[in-house]
Amino acid sequence: MVIIAVLTVVICILAVVGTFALMRLSREQRERWRKADGDARDAAQLAASLEAISASLAQANTALAALSHQAAGSAAVDAERYDAIAREFNRSVVRMDALRREMQTQLGRNRDTVDVKLDEVRSTVDRQLGAIREDNEKQLDRMRATVDEKLQATLENRLTRSFKQVSDQLEAVYKGLGDMQGIAAGVGDLKRVLSNVKTRGMLGEVQLGAILADILSPEQYAQNIAIKPGSFERVEFAVRIPVEGSEPVWLPIDAKFPGDTYEHLRDAVEAGDTEGIAAARKQLEQRIRAEARDISTKYISVPATTNVAIMFLPFEGLYAEVVDMPGLIESLQRDYQVSVAGPSTMAAILNSLQMSYQTFAFQRRADEIQQVLSAVKAELPRYQAALQKAYDQINRAGSTVETIMTTRTRAIERKLRAVTAMDDERTAARLLEEGDATELLGDGAAPDAIEDGEVDA
Repeated sequence: MVIIAVLTVVICILAVVGTFALMRLSREQRERWRKADGDARDAAQLAASLEAISASLAQANTALAALSHQAAGSAAVDAERYDAIAREFNRSVVRMDALRREMQTQLGRNRDTVDVKLDEVRSTVDRQLGAIREDNEKQLDRMRATVDEKLQATLENRLTRSFKQVSDQLEAVYKGLGDMQGIAAGVGDLKRVLSNVKTRGMLGEVQLGAILADILSPEQYAQNIAIKPGSFERVEFAVRIPVEGSEPVWLPIDAKFPGDTYEHLRDAVEAGDTEGIAAARKQLEQRIRAEARDISTKYISVPATTNVAIMFLPFEGLYAEVVDMPGLIESLQRDYQVSVAGPSTMAAILNSLQMSYQTFAFQRRADEIQQVLSAVKAELPRYQAALQKAYDQINRAGSTVETIMTTRTRAIERKLRAVTAMDDERTAARLLEEGDATELLGDGAAPDAIEDGEVDA
C-alpha cells in the first residue's frame, strides 16, 4: 500500500511538472510565434516533448494499474494474517485464564503458610520480649542499687566539704571579729590620741607639713621658726615671700584643731539636739576667735612678716563648719588679720604662691635677659660676617674637591689605562701599606707630577 501511495505521488508530481512544462512551452511558443513565424523547428521539438510526456503518462498509468492489482493481492494476504493473529490471541486469552486460576490457588496456599509462620514468629517474639523484660528489670534493679550507693557517697562527700567550708568561713569570721576588735582598740587609741590637745596639734602640724612639702620647695618655707623680732614664740610653719629690692618677709601658718569642741558639735548634730547644736557652735566660734587672736598676737609683726596670717584647720568638715558661721571669716580677717584655710584651700593658696614665686623670679631675671639680648644683637653682625666667610671657604673647598674628583681623576685613569691591575688584593694592600706612591714610581716622580699626569705608566 505504501508503494502504491508513493507511485501515485510520483505520477502526480510528474503530471504537475508536465503540465507546468506544457504551459511554459505553450507560453514560449506563443511568444516565438509572435516574434517569428518561421520557428518550425521549435514547434517540432515541442511536439516531440509532448509525445514523450504522453508516453510517460501512459507508462505511469500502466504502473498504477499494476500497483492496484498488487495491492488487491496484498489485502487478501493481510486478511489471512489478521485471522491467524486473532486465533492466536484467543488461545493466549485461554492460557492467561488458566494461569490466573493457578496463581490464585497458589496465593491461597501461600497465605495459609504465611499465617502459620506469623503465628510461630509472634509466639517466639512474645517469649523473647518476656525474657528481655525480665532481664531489663533485673538490670534496672542493679543500676538503681548502684546509683543509690553512689548518690549516698556523693551526698556524704558534699556534706563533708560543705561542713568544712562552713567551718573555714566561721574560722574566718572569728578572725575577722578579732581584726574588728583590734580595729576597735585602734579606734579607741585614736580617740585617746585625739582627746589629747598636744597630740591633736601634732596631727594638724604633720598634715600641714605634708601639704607644704608637696607644693613648695624646701628653701621656700621654714618650720618652727621665730619670725617676730624680740619674741621667742615659734610658729609651726612660715612661707618665705620675696620682696623686690629688700629681704623676703614671712607668711605665718599655724595649725589648730579644736577637736573636743568639734566633737561636741558633731554629737549634738547626730542626736538632733537643736539647743546643743547652737551651744556647741557658739563654743566653737569662741574657740576659733581665741586661736585667731593668739596667732595675731604671737606671729604677726610688719615688716618682718606679712600683715596677715593663716590658721590651718586639718579637716574639711571642721573648715566647713567655720565657713558656715555667719560673719566669722570676715570678722577674723578684719579684727585679727587671720585667714582660715582647710586642706584643699591651703593647697590652692600654696599653688598661687608658687606661681607668684615664678613671676617674681622672671621679673628679677628680666634685666639680665635684656642685657643678654642686647649683647646678642651687638654680636649678630660679626656672626653674620664670620658665617659668610666660612660659607665662601666651604664653596672654594667644594670646587677644589670637585676638580680633584673629576678632572684629576680622569687624567690619572687615562695614564693608568694600559697598566694591568694586580689580581692579588692582599699583596696590593701590603705594598701600598709598606711604601707610598713615590717609592713605587721612583725617586724622580713627585706627587705633583702624578697629579699633572707627567708620569707615564
